[in-house]
Amino acid sequence: MTSTSEKFHGRPTFTPTPLKRRRPVPSDIEIAQEATLKPITLVAEELGLLPSEIEPYGDTKAKVRLDVLQRLQHVPDGKYIDVTAITPTPLGEGKTTTTVGLSQALGAHLGKSVVTCIRQPSQGPTFGIKGGAAGGGYSQVVPMEEFNLHLTGDIHAITAANNLLAAAIDARMFHENNQTDEQLFERLLPPDKSGKRHFTRNMVARLEKFGISASDPDELTSEQRRKLCRLDIDPETITWRRVMDTSDRFLRGITIGEGPAEKGFTRQTGFDITVASEIMAILALTTSLQDMRERFGRIVIGISRDGEAVTAEDIGAAGAMTVLMRDAIKPTLMQTVEGTPVFVHAGPFANIAHGNSSILADKIALKLADYVITESGFGADMGMEKFMNIKTRYSGLVPSVVVLVATVRALKMHGGGPKVVAGKPLDAAYTSENLELLSAGMENMLHHIKIARKFGVPVVVAINRFITDTPAEVELIRKAAIEEGGAEDAVVSEHWEFGGEGAVDLANAVIKAAEKPSHFDFLYPLDMSIKEKIETIAKEIYGADGVDYLPEAEERIADYTRLGFDKLPICMAKTHLSLSHDATLKGVPKGYRIPIRDVRASVGAGFLYPLLGTMSTMPGLPTRPIFMEIDIEPETGRIIGLS
Repeated sequence: MTSTSEKFHGRPTFTPTPLKRRRPVPSDIEIAQEATLKPITLVAEELGLLPSEIEPYGDTKAKVRLDVLQRLQHVPDGKYIDVTAITPTPLGEGKTTTTVGLSQALGAHLGKSVVTCIRQPSQGPTFGIKGGAAGGGYSQVVPMEEFNLHLTGDIHAITAANNLLAAAIDARMFHENNQTDEQLFERLLPPDKSGKRHFTRNMVARLEKFGISASDPDELTSEQRRKLCRLDIDPETITWRRVMDTSDRFLRGITIGEGPAEKGFTRQTGFDITVASEIMAILALTTSLQDMRERFGRIVIGISRDGEAVTAEDIGAAGAMTVLMRDAIKPTLMQTVEGTPVFVHAGPFANIAHGNSSILADKIALKLADYVITESGFGADMGMEKFMNIKTRYSGLVPSVVVLVATVRALKMHGGGPKVVAGKPLDAAYTSENLELLSAGMENMLHHIKIARKFGVPVVVAINRFITDTPAEVELIRKAAIEEGGAEDAVVSEHWEFGGEGAVDLANAVIKAAEKPSHFDFLYPLDMSIKEKIETIAKEIYGADGVDYLPEAEERIADYTRLGFDKLPICMAKTHLSLSHDATLKGVPKGYRIPIRDVRASVGAGFLYPLLGTMSTMPGLPTRPIFMEIDIEPETGRIIGLS
């Protein structure tokens, strides 16, 4: 077997890109635009990728072909580090910035081979409330503008694949309503020029589902023809919605079929944001092109009037959807401001999906590097819980360390600190020493450490330091994390201001923790009932007293159990702003119950997702969206306003 040291033999020596640091620290986009970028072919070469294994998109990014996994199949994996955080607040915990800074420390300052694996941002929040997702300060992915915008078109491909299926569902119901069984058969299986009819791949799959073996369509009985051609979808059961990558609350609920040509065929439906699409979840969880094609075929869009699950394979769209996603399955290679390699791939939100970058990106990275730093969306109760219970189940990859990001400011808010209003100066409570307020919020961090330790993985707390944080405040966090929380270490990191140099202590703590034995275990077995799994997460992770199910949720659970979907893991869709379902409850809420208003099935992705409380799958724009800040200099084409 190839040793870890041998797997890098023959590759060019990695050369860090020197930072051009300025004081005071400029805006994120200024730093990114001033950065020196290596040709992406050099980044690939330094990482150990062959020229035949990349597809450059210009000089600064490239797709990585999946063939590399075959070439490196016998190479041992590197260490697998998952970065998560305490419950997010408007003050920000800096998780992506920490992820990038830690990678820069490992690669540019400690001489380790490292790859950062992060999610692709969505244009909805980029132009709505966030402004970007490339990290910040001197810990960023570059080119930042390309990272935050279209990149290589993956999200557009997801949108197209999703909406192709949505259009196919309604078209199929329309035609079934207006045609006899014989007309459907004639139009779905027209004879070729020689007079022969042929089954498509999806038709063969549908016949097999009903135990029908046939090679000649003309040999089918009238009943078999009906089973093949008439899906008979119950419109009330359709869960597949249209998507777009823009935050637009007015598309949450719509009526389709109002045109005169549709002959009065109307239906209530709506839009989700693209990152909430099951296609996005499948992209993040798939392990090969073949696996993706099979997962698309398993997508359940609704239930027939006979009570059978209707799939994308039944509709006949799974193959075409895979064609649209053929290039999107390849991770995109980029770099940090210090020249360390980054894989950007998939972008599911952790509040409405599983919130992690792709298995494929991680698998490739682990074959190429000593350390792979990936990131779970939002807090440990959200993306990290789903990383452990969903992503790890399908990947077989076990994390070596969890890095939990915390800030003095955010913990003060969890302690009951004053409300933060956008555009107004921070209250003095956040910018001056207040140990009492900080102590009151410490419970949130301790709870998140506890969540990570439930899975048997060592925890290192990254204290993302701001200039106004005092030594006493930092020490209070450090002692609590280690002595009360059981973290392996708690380390101050100043990567935003100093880049990788500011995260060297954190990197050394992670290296040390990664050498310790872990005893990974899942939170629940898959043979638990749907309700048992939901209630385990609610009680063990969120600290709820119990769960209440609305009638619609009860109905869905009964349907999915009958259809055999009850053995899938659970992906809770809830607010990221609280451990509970209520965004206003900070700290560690107690004495509450979780309301489940609906349960949906992402069978292709491989999980069920309950909707908690008022959780929405389509964000809205605020009064002052971030797009007001974003503009272009027409003379130069230079973009301004991204962050």
